[in-house]
Amino acid sequence: MINLGTWMNKLLIGWGIDPKIANTFDESIIAVLMVAVAIGLDYIFQAIFVGSVRKIAQKTHYTWDTLMIKRKVVHNLVHAIPAFLVYNLLPMAFVNGKELLVISQKICSIYIVISLLLAINGLLLMMLDMSTLKKSMKNRPMKGFIQVLQVLVFFIGGIIIIAIIVNKSPATLFAGLGASAAILMLVFKDTILGFVAGIQLSANDMLRPGDWITIPAANANGIVQEITLNTVKIQNFDNTISTVPPYTLVNNSFQNWRGMTESGGRRVMKSIFLDLNTIKFCTPEMLDSLKKDVPLLSDYNPAEGVIPTNSQVFRVYIERYLTSLPIVNTELDLIISQLQSTEYGVPIQIYFFSRNKVWKDYERIQSDIFDHFFAMVPKFELKVYQYSD
Repeated sequence: MINLGTWMNKLLIGWGIDPKIANTFDESIIAVLMVAVAIGLDYIFQAIFVGSVRKIAQKTHYTWDTLMIKRKVVHNLVHAIPAFLVYNLLPMAFVNGKELLVISQKICSIYIVISLLLAINGLLLMMLDMSTLKKSMKNRPMKGFIQVLQVLVFFIGGIIIIAIIVNKSPATLFAGLGASAAILMLVFKDTILGFVAGIQLSANDMLRPGDWITIPAANANGIVQEITLNTVKIQNFDNTISTVPPYTLVNNSFQNWRGMTESGGRRVMKSIFLDLNTIKFCTPEMLDSLKKDVPLLSDYNPAEGVIPTNSQVFRVYIERYLTSLPIVNTELDLIISQLQSTEYGVPIQIYFFSRNKVWKDYERIQSDIFDHFFAMVPKFELKVYQYSD
């Protein structure tokens, strides 16, 4: 084996340096020079490999190569190459200093492991980025699963680093972890519960990023922004942020409005309370007047022998008016019913679905519709019940 330390020793003595000093620092100088060469090689390899991948990414339409550069997968892999070279060259430097050789090789090994861990972490982040770009995976809580893999990778990497430091086999350390399982379960309780809850939420398609959910126990009502291993982040409609553990959603009830947003309409269910004292049978003159003044009732004719009440004709008008509005989805249920009378009058329940499901527009639409009904009530010689002392 080439003894670079001896070569440096002779070189230093030839420069006039005291032999004692030369004997003390010759191998250390070689080690420092190796590190300097490794750093130089690292820059060269980065320019060659990373530069090549970056040029390829600019010329292709693929996503993975761009993400590989973004997440520094190639960068971290290249960092490991000079360290590997130094590791194999160190025995040439530390022929006499065995302890320094062992320490230096351990440092190189740890550096290589860290570089590989960062590269694997970059690959996992690439998977997360690519999943968000695919429509089929966009609504899946992939971030939680990626975080589980990250924890697992860094946990294994940490065990390997400890094994290198204490000069033990990683298998021996893993075997010894059995006795510490209870402590690990306690430390990683939230992580384990979050992982199990994430699997349940995903397997049953209970929750996706972008869903509007309501959690009464957490006083949360808003859009799911992010699903991670330990938290579900919800932006409430007052722009505050609520964070709840995933297992809270599994253990407690919550309301997901996704079915409404994916359906053909958003439900409107309100009642107009009519004054009981104003309900009466319609006279022929009243019916003629309504047919003349209200276009939607121009062809209305009650069944033979039936004398309708003004409340009944009003219900007919409500149904015809809603049916005439493009914003109302008539393919879904449209029900106008009279509920049991109360001390506040006779409730006429109006049940239909708005095609527009956007919250702001939805509120405006139903307000406009009911304003119209309130304004039409007097035409039927009815009154809306209003409490007064």
